[in-house]
Amino acid sequence: RRFIETQNFEGINVKIINILIDNKHSIPRRILTFILYAFFSSYYALKLPADVVIASSGPITVGLPGLVAHYFRKRKLVFEVRDLWPHGAIELGIIKNKFVIKLSYWFEKKIYKASSLIVCLSPGMKDFITSRFGYSNVISITNGANIALFSKPQLPIILPELGNRKYAIYTGNIGKVNDSDLLLETAKELRRLSREDIVILLIGDGQLYNDLLNKAKILKLNNFIIHKLMPKTELISLVQNAIASIVPLFNTPILETSSPNKFFESVAAGVPVIQNTSGWMKKFLEENQIGFTIEPGNAVQLAELLIKLADNPEINKSIKSRAIKVAEENFDKNKLAARMLKALSEI
Repeated sequence: RRFIETQNFEGINVKIINILIDNKHSIPRRILTFILYAFFSSYYALKLPADVVIASSGPITVGLPGLVAHYFRKRKLVFEVRDLWPHGAIELGIIKNKFVIKLSYWFEKKIYKASSLIVCLSPGMKDFITSRFGYSNVISITNGANIALFSKPQLPIILPELGNRKYAIYTGNIGKVNDSDLLLETAKELRRLSREDIVILLIGDGQLYNDLLNKAKILKLNNFIIHKLMPKTELISLVQNAIASIVPLFNTPILETSSPNKFFESVAAGVPVIQNTSGWMKKFLEENQIGFTIEPGNAVQLAELLIKLADNPEINKSIKSRAIKVAEENFDKNKLAARMLKALSEI
């Protein structure tokens, strides 16, 4: 309700800086948001009692309050890398100014050097940082999934637009980074193959939401459905009952290190994952035989794979039990939290 307030979540006091961030915002506005957050959170980095300060990035500007606590208060800094900034922004053309690029790389190196521990959200990120800087204080603790929630069978939710048709699901941000255009092209390809009995279902929001919605209406694609975000309790059922969960990313090297939440939650739900990078996710799916990798931007290949899954339900059944077991072993949030706590205690 206020610009800055304190709320308590499960016994944890959380300072909330009420600055809205949205993927639909312009780049200048988002940068301003990042800077404002870094400025006000630096005050608390100076003021609040702490043994260890964790900066979890997102935009690399989150490292600023971490540096403030480290240099001014001599606190141990742990830098959690959720996105490889500034590399991703530079590869995607978001940052183009040479001076800003140089400044961003300098700031990144400064944060890594000041950190007692660097925690990466994927093995790909860890390999990238280790090979580039040669640091040994880098570990990988991936995103987790609520195994009990996602693996427990839910009653099917029937969306009126779906009817009894089979569907592949995409959840999350609808935008360029997630190559959301590929999903529309796949729906068009399915129609060309006379397989409109297979639906591409998107649940989320983002920069391309309205654009894709309008294109689908113009093309009269009745096998392409977009829904706004919904409660996770409803979402789980839709994920569990899909023939596949699609996790596409824009074709650029840095995104091969990505760690999308939907990847972990889909595995926990026992659904085959289809992704299009040649990084750690491809290796993980192949080693555990719980999903498939397609060529980036290849709507024909994706459509053919979805037809195969729709027509051969035994594939999904064989993947389901393996996927849930893999999730329990690798993505249980309690196990991951214990690893993080152990790492924090050691420093």
